[in-house]
Amino acid sequence: MPFYLFRRKELHAILISVETTEHRLRPALGPVELTSLGVGAIIGAGIFALVGTAAAGGDERAGAGPALILSFLITAFACGFSALCYAEFASLVPIAGSAYTYSYFTLGELVAWIIGWDLILEYAVGNIAVAISWSGYFVQLLRGFGIHFPPWLSTSYNIAAHNPEILATAPRLFGSAVVFNLPAILVVLLITAVLVIGIKESSRLNAVMVIIKLSVLLFFIFAGAFYVKPENWIPFAPHGWGSIMTSAALVFFAYIGFDAISTTAEEARNPQRDLPIGMIASLAICTLLYVAVAAVLTGMIPYTELNVPEPLSLAFSHLGLHWASGIVAFGAVVATTAVLLVFQLGQPRIFFAMSRDGLLPPWFSRVHPRFRTPHVTTMLTGAVVAAFAAFMDIGEAAELTNIGTLFAFVLVCAGIIVLRVRDPYLVRPFRCPWVPVIPLLGIFTCVYLMLSLPWITWIRFLGWLAAGLLIYFLYGRRHSRVVRE
Repeated sequence: MPFYLFRRKELHAILISVETTEHRLRPALGPVELTSLGVGAIIGAGIFALVGTAAAGGDERAGAGPALILSFLITAFACGFSALCYAEFASLVPIAGSAYTYSYFTLGELVAWIIGWDLILEYAVGNIAVAISWSGYFVQLLRGFGIHFPPWLSTSYNIAAHNPEILATAPRLFGSAVVFNLPAILVVLLITAVLVIGIKESSRLNAVMVIIKLSVLLFFIFAGAFYVKPENWIPFAPHGWGSIMTSAALVFFAYIGFDAISTTAEEARNPQRDLPIGMIASLAICTLLYVAVAAVLTGMIPYTELNVPEPLSLAFSHLGLHWASGIVAFGAVVATTAVLLVFQLGQPRIFFAMSRDGLLPPWFSRVHPRFRTPHVTTMLTGAVVAAFAAFMDIGEAAELTNIGTLFAFVLVCAGIIVLRVRDPYLVRPFRCPWVPVIPLLGIFTCVYLMLSLPWITWIRFLGWLAAGLLIYFLYGRRHSRVVRE
């Protein structure tokens, strides 16, 4: 393979590339705002929905039962290894682009393109899944107020095809049933409008939503603690160690998001200090909440009854506390809204960084003259996510998000090892401890989780990467700024 495919962008060139006025974002975020963004990205549909399936299991696998507590801790350690590597890179290269920029700096242009293309799976495709999940919670919340949203206006055609009742009530256009997810479309467009206005305004909205969903989770923990029956925790691990590890791979979805903080590096006031604080603090806060929620949930109700989309609400409904169930449903809507906000904020900044390097057309890196946000890519991302959320199936989107995120983590951990060997005396404001042990543990745990995914997900992932390589060789390689300079 030609050497030029592995040309690297030097650190000084990366830092200089953001000094031009027309390509500069507004620094407005401190450690509190960054930690809030991290918590906003992490706590979402995972803890409000996936926790029940991980505890109870499904048709083809056994659940962890009350030992779900250990599953959350294991996954937290796996993400923690990657977070430490992300923190070193984020403090060293405080530039928008996240793992894409880090890979350009350490592993070369071709790998950087691959990871940048791959990150679309985490942010854009991930947001499709979150938007669909938000729609489901929102419709459920409306139902609690006696408002019944038409099923054909709040689901995908794939789901409706297996439900004759939905197809029977749907209107017809040229003989075909009209079925799409209107709430998912509307919430994505609303979030997009907020993000175009400005990063500070988006951060304030996120802070409000984080306070609400943290309050709801704390309400669940403290109110539910009064109804815990210790006998529900026995046996603690009913299906052994294997089920604990399988559930750990499953609840990885509940941790996706802490790395989204690194995409706001140029908008941090003191990125060398604040980015590591934001990533590690948000991961630690969410882990404590997850462990507490898992302990209370499996103590309130037998774990075998938790394989439902709304396990936290079910726990209160099971006790006849329907008012409390409604509060939790409201928290789920707010939680997924916050995730939508942070992920929709991250994707345009990946496009922005790739365009600034010449790998995508120049209009991808245009900045609004008043709001100083990447408004073109923000609106483009919003339109694409809304379009696919209207018709796509949530399961396919979630699996692609998972494998794309894990692949990004693997490359970031590998990049830390490469950089320590190549530039051992480089000044690092934050240093990942115990290198190469921590990065190697990060690589091992992420690869293990990737191998637990279905083979069809691997086929789709490889197909996605093949399409990205085609775009790179047809456009990116010829217009690379590194080549021109």
